[in-house]
Amino acid sequence: MFRYVIRGATPDDAAQMMELARHLDTVNLPHDAASVAEILDVSLRSFSGAIEDPRRREYVFVLEDLQAGRIVGTSKIIGQLGRRDAPYIFLDVITEEKYSPTLDRHFVHTVLRLGHAYEGPTEIGGLIVLPEFRMAPERAGMMISYVRFLFMAMHRRLFRDEVVAELLPPLLPDGTSHLWEALGRKFTDMSYSEADRLSKRNKEFIKSLFPSGDVYVSLLPTDAQEVIGKVGRETRGVEKMLRRIGFQYCNRIDPFDGGPHFRAATDDILLVRRAHRGPAKPVADFEGQRALVATDLPEAPYFRATSSPVRFDDDGAVLVPRDVFDFLGVAEGAEVTALALD
Repeated sequence: MFRYVIRGATPDDAAQMMELARHLDTVNLPHDAASVAEILDVSLRSFSGAIEDPRRREYVFVLEDLQAGRIVGTSKIIGQLGRRDAPYIFLDVITEEKYSPTLDRHFVHTVLRLGHAYEGPTEIGGLIVLPEFRMAPERAGMMISYVRFLFMAMHRRLFRDEVVAELLPPLLPDGTSHLWEALGRKFTDMSYSEADRLSKRNKEFIKSLFPSGDVYVSLLPTDAQEVIGKVGRETRGVEKMLRRIGFQYCNRIDPFDGGPHFRAATDDILLVRRAHRGPAKPVADFEGQRALVATDLPEAPYFRATSSPVRFDDDGAVLVPRDVFDFLGVAEGAEVTALALD
């Protein structure tokens, strides 16, 4: 019954996480052994509470195929974007109108304006599922994506009042960004890959070197203009899901590649609102609504979830099959959280 389990990542997962990183080498999961080791260490200390400030915590979840004995997906929550030592950097996309009564000419310009914040939103990201598992009938991709909102519902006070997701735009076959070549390279004298590697540690150089005034998009090459705020082919499914649960494009983009930022108020996110928390009650096998059922653990990996049929008592108890109850390792009456998979 338990083909898949979602749990907190641990340092023992380093080799398999490197395999995932090879499929999508991003800031949240770079294909670099030292970086992956650091990410897993921070995640473990975040789940355990060893990092006391929740704004500095970064939670990495892994989706494990128990039949194959391998990790097939991952996702991440960053407690807060932006700190004094590492500001949250972005480009706002602004519409500006110009009119000359002398010439009777009217123009509508798109303008990019650099912005930063030291106390930004919570971020969801790092979503990777191996290609052969993306269309699995068990909805493996949905599980590893939804678990982030389930965890936020379980621990609402640890997260900011807004959540942002940065989606990848269309990129060149070698992973280069048209926008970076047209803008970023001109002000940093760095290639996209060089800047991307540096940004994994700190994006301060963007704040310091990018133009402080407005950049008119019409002055950029057409191929750079066309990627601003656009979603790449591989992330269109993520965009559709985000819109469905309450996120909207917020006219803000990544300064490296022009990828759009989607934002939602945390308490308005459909999946956060829909999560049901209550005491666990084991029952005989039954047909019920399919849901992710999760619990915190006192020891590593500190969090575990699996897919299960569920029902809810009138008193709010979460009814789960006995084998699911045993698998999660909870005591009868201990709180679990369930989130419907649909």
